[in-house]
Amino acid sequence: MLPVVSLVLLVSSQAATSQQAPAATLESLVAAAQKSQAAGDFDAATRVYQEAVKLAPGIPELWANFGLMQHESGNICGAIVSFQHAIRLKPSLYVPNLFLGIDLARTGKASQAIPFLIKAEKTNQSDPQVALALGRAYVAKGRFAAAAKELDRATALDPKLGAAWFTLGIAHLDQVEMDARTLSAEGKDSPFAGSLYAESLQKQARFGEAATLYKSLLNADPQPPCLRAQLGFSLLREHDPASAAAAFNAERNADSGCGLALLGQARMAIDAGDRDSAATILITLWNRDHGFIRTNAAVLIEGLASEHIAGFASFVAAQKDNAIPSPLADALLTAFGYSDQDSANSPATGEAASHAAADVRTPEELYRAGQFQNCAHRLESGIATLVPDKLRLLAACAFFTGDDQLTVRAATALQAAQPHSLEALYWSIQANERLALQALARFQQLEPDSARSHVLLGDIYHQLERHDNAQAEYQKALAIAPGDPAALLGLASAYLSNNNNDDAIETARLALARRPSDPELNLIMGEAMLAKNEYAGAEPCLRIALHGKPQMIPHVHALIGRIYAETGRTEEAIDELKQGASSDQDGAIQYLLARLYRKLGNTEAANAALERMKAIRQQRRDRGVKRVEDPELSSLEFSAGPPTP
Repeated sequence: MLPVVSLVLLVSSQAATSQQAPAATLESLVAAAQKSQAAGDFDAATRVYQEAVKLAPGIPELWANFGLMQHESGNICGAIVSFQHAIRLKPSLYVPNLFLGIDLARTGKASQAIPFLIKAEKTNQSDPQVALALGRAYVAKGRFAAAAKELDRATALDPKLGAAWFTLGIAHLDQVEMDARTLSAEGKDSPFAGSLYAESLQKQARFGEAATLYKSLLNADPQPPCLRAQLGFSLLREHDPASAAAAFNAERNADSGCGLALLGQARMAIDAGDRDSAATILITLWNRDHGFIRTNAAVLIEGLASEHIAGFASFVAAQKDNAIPSPLADALLTAFGYSDQDSANSPATGEAASHAAADVRTPEELYRAGQFQNCAHRLESGIATLVPDKLRLLAACAFFTGDDQLTVRAATALQAAQPHSLEALYWSIQANERLALQALARFQQLEPDSARSHVLLGDIYHQLERHDNAQAEYQKALAIAPGDPAALLGLASAYLSNNNNDDAIETARLALARRPSDPELNLIMGEAMLAKNEYAGAEPCLRIALHGKPQMIPHVHALIGRIYAETGRTEEAIDELKQGASSDQDGAIQYLLARLYRKLGNTEAANAALERMKAIRQQRRDRGVKRVEDPELSSLEFSAGPPTP
């Protein structure tokens, strides 16, 4: 709830011009209303202001305060009417413009809300609440870049405004989701999509699959930078140090400027107990680009045993101001979790800029030399006129030095120049994901034990397929805020992913009691009931789920198709399965289609479906995927024969 904004009412002078009532009467009403407001009795204040506006209907401030009390009392529709009346009387008033925008957005009318919030922001540019409200409205309209801009303003005005950091993180994640859908639609077999998928496999500790996929992308052209180094880290985590070393050496021999290859060699030196060699490599990288180390140093300890992390951290601390420069030591210790110095996370932009101004090398030469900040600075000033090749270089340099905002700007400019650029989507996804994590981490610092914070952690664990951890976080959120919709949704989804269909159904039922038309909840309920062969109960839930997000719809059609197939509605099943074919990740939908076509005597269509099934299976093998990701398809894996739905 936003804080109530009290207006200063010059009621004696305003009422003197009113023909409605003596000033003393109006003053006493306003005083009584303000007393109730101060006591938190908004219903009583609303009743008093209602009398006041009857006595003096021409005073816009009275209507604004009347609307505020209606807003605080939960009478949003009444508040909207009061704020609209206040604005008609005096269009420049800040508070009614702000709260009218907030309440319109709250009632699902974000498009109508935005102009009022823009007007409020122009009137008062120092209030973080208006930037937060405008950012939320832009999120509701799917304008995530505009939302991020406003939410950045809100956090700059009030760095401790947890709601702004949380919404900012969600806005960046929504941008990632939107870009990922576009990339999947326009280039799902591209090396850019493949690289992102391989990274997600690494985050799930599926290092062998990630390595197989990286290997399949090495000869692609064009391709994202540092694929060989990424392969090296996957092989290292897969306990194949010899192949990892070869991958890191190949990246360095390619003269690609990829600092990750050197970072990989530093990690191997740490593994071997050669801390001096590791320090020498890290000093080299630090001298090239401070931002690169600050941004990427954490990968040095991924997968390391805690005692090895502690040992290397002790070595770094002991060598501080000796063999290892103090700022580098601080940056490393912060990345390892042994320091809370904010200075270690602040890029030395002034120093980099001065170096860039004196450096006569081209941006390409700076990139190959690993001086990413200087490269980015050289290109940034002319971003509006850069050709696509330079924008690609700017995105890479900005990303590797940790300037994610500039990476997004470069990606946006590249997409404007080449609307179907897969590389622009790749860089936008990479940078927005990091910006989201930074914003959400800041939110967690501000609200470490809030329900939202536990839901956020649960979502992260769920994405990483750590379902038990996810369930624990959602349950913590529900202990703090019983009935929280996001926590119930997350818990039901985690139960489903963990094949706990009974608890998924029970949790979804609790959530649906509050939001019976929610498509995601109905999808979880329908999917869990289908897993228990409760077809009659599952079908109406899945029908409601068809009104969900566009990316959900093919999967829902496939589930409905399975119900129809199991209940003897063959032709309807075929129609639904065809609509769900794009969600087929392991060939199961095509195999079921083949069975149904054969049942109808359509051998040609059945054979065609089997061929499509084989093609899907081969693509999965080529990409190194060993198991399906969708829980309801997990029983469909097969080796020698076809899947069995």
